[in-house]
Amino acid sequence: TLPLALRNEAARIEISGQNHAGAVRLLDDRWQRKTVGIVTGESLELAQPLLSPLYYVTRALSPTAQIQQRDVDASTADMLKSGLSMLVLADIGLIAPKDRSAIESWVGKGGVLVRFAGPRLAESTGVIEQLDGDRLIPVELRRGGRALGSALSWEQPQGLAPFAGDSPLAGLKPDPTVKIRRQVLAEPTANLTGRVWASLEDGTPLITAKREGLGLVVLVHVTANSDWSNLPLSGLFVEILQRIVDLAPAVTTASDVAASAGVSASDAFIAQTSLNGFGKLVPAPPSAKPVKLQDFAKLTPSVDHPAGLYRRGGAVQALNLEINPAMLKPLNTGIAGVKTTTYMPAPVLPLAGVFFIAAFALLLADTLATLFLMGGLQRVKARRSVVTGLAVLCLFGAVLPTEKAFAQTAEEQFAIDAVSRTRFAYVRTGDNQVDATSKAGLTGLNMALNQRTSVDPGPPQMIDLEKDEIVFYPLLYWPVLENAAAPSDAVVKKLSSFMRNGGTIFFDTRDQGATFANFTGNASGATIALRRILAKFDIPALEPVPPKHVLTRAFYLMQRFPGRWLNGKLWVESLSTDKSQNDGVSSIIIGANDYASAWAIDGSGRPLYATIPGTPRQREFAYRTGINIVMYTLTGNYKADQVHVPALLERLGE
Repeated sequence: TLPLALRNEAARIEISGQNHAGAVRLLDDRWQRKTVGIVTGESLELAQPLLSPLYYVTRALSPTAQIQQRDVDASTADMLKSGLSMLVLADIGLIAPKDRSAIESWVGKGGVLVRFAGPRLAESTGVIEQLDGDRLIPVELRRGGRALGSALSWEQPQGLAPFAGDSPLAGLKPDPTVKIRRQVLAEPTANLTGRVWASLEDGTPLITAKREGLGLVVLVHVTANSDWSNLPLSGLFVEILQRIVDLAPAVTTASDVAASAGVSASDAFIAQTSLNGFGKLVPAPPSAKPVKLQDFAKLTPSVDHPAGLYRRGGAVQALNLEINPAMLKPLNTGIAGVKTTTYMPAPVLPLAGVFFIAAFALLLADTLATLFLMGGLQRVKARRSVVTGLAVLCLFGAVLPTEKAFAQTAEEQFAIDAVSRTRFAYVRTGDNQVDATSKAGLTGLNMALNQRTSVDPGPPQMIDLEKDEIVFYPLLYWPVLENAAAPSDAVVKKLSSFMRNGGTIFFDTRDQGATFANFTGNASGATIALRRILAKFDIPALEPVPPKHVLTRAFYLMQRFPGRWLNGKLWVESLSTDKSQNDGVSSIIIGANDYASAWAIDGSGRPLYATIPGTPRQREFAYRTGINIVMYTLTGNYKADQVHVPALLERLGE
């Protein structure tokens, strides 16, 4: 269940962790829920739903569209302003001038108008031609109606003729039980043939339509209820309306439907993109053939019609890969001459040691040859011990396994990577989504630091508090989950030593404004979990960051510290504690504004999460908060020195 605007933006559904075409479902125009407005001229019959022209149209469209009903006394123009994909007029004869002008403008921008005949439309045909002209009626109509099977008629009720191949209704099977007892007749003009979508057995039109600007005007020559025919009682009625709804845009704006201008409903869909084996959309191959709208229902992916997206003007249809589990068979591995392998990389034979020894042997040979040619061997004879030592060293190097001699343990490599550049770490919580957000958040903060300051940090490091060493990192970001358990005694000892020796831990409960507990005054689950974590630590007195704290001017001048949330407070050690310890830097910082989500970026450098409530420059001040915390952690109380007072006063004056 999604809001209509958000549902219509969905492009694909995929199974997480399955990178193949069978785990992807492409969504097209048929998945977009259209908004249909219905207006009727019958106000007295609304108390009897089965007699109302609205009843059958509403029942047919409600499973796939959002219905808006308005009585004839209401303003149709106001309904159009709210945004419609299709407008249905059930036996509306004369349209008010204000509504007629609004409907003409709306259709011209891409809307689909569907009109049903009835006594009012039949009797007011002559007046309609004078008022509406040829814009809101697709064909010229004869005044009155044609009665079939009445006491004064020789003709019997007519059935439906097969739908023409160039009609948008092509492919539907006429229901032999449908009989038309009365209809509004169209004048046999020169342009009538190209506007007929459906006909009766005697050739008279049942459904006509025409293009009007970017939109479409459709007329059904019978009523929307069972007064003139039993068509609304059949399943064919639902299929016809669904075909017409498919032609309507999701949003009737000129920008959305301009691509459909001049496109005939009978034109074929051209392959635009196709799914490769890994479920990614790639350009369609040149061999892909066009597909007609009526063929999509029975089409299966093939070489000529690959799975993917097909476009006709502004309309899009998706052809998805259907997997029948009964057709899947195990791979035959018993074929002669065929070897079965896995996707594991082939084993690598290290040859570096052999080539180094060969190079050293060649160097030694070159040295001996040079000595021989220059007469140096006579001088070397007195120093045979040197030559013997070199030979022994060469043989010793050939025997020793060179790869192991220069190999480093994983712990040593971890330490080298940690100290080669300034790096910040985040605590592994066990929640993959939270850990990924922490990594993306510190990556975004690192990019901001690199662009704005002289700090050029390395990639953030995820830390397992039970296994990994943390002494290499000046700042440790810890997102607190509601189910976080209290740390073990070994972890408490490690973290206490870390904080005593200058490290800073930034706890982020991420719950400001996100839980019901904030409105009731109770502690949130994350706050309770933080109390559980800190119960074993010797934590000094804490207070919200005071106005004159170094953190307010470590790099930027600021008094509020927003993240993804806006109003959460930032807590540090009280200024009454011993400032000489750790150069005046608070060993613990506690926030609740979900800072990592505000800093998080994707591979293209775009933010991953929206700020809430999204006040102007909220994300910018979230980055400034992170930069101030980093500079405060790295430089201590440097900005508390009185030498900075003149510059600070000048900036405050500006």
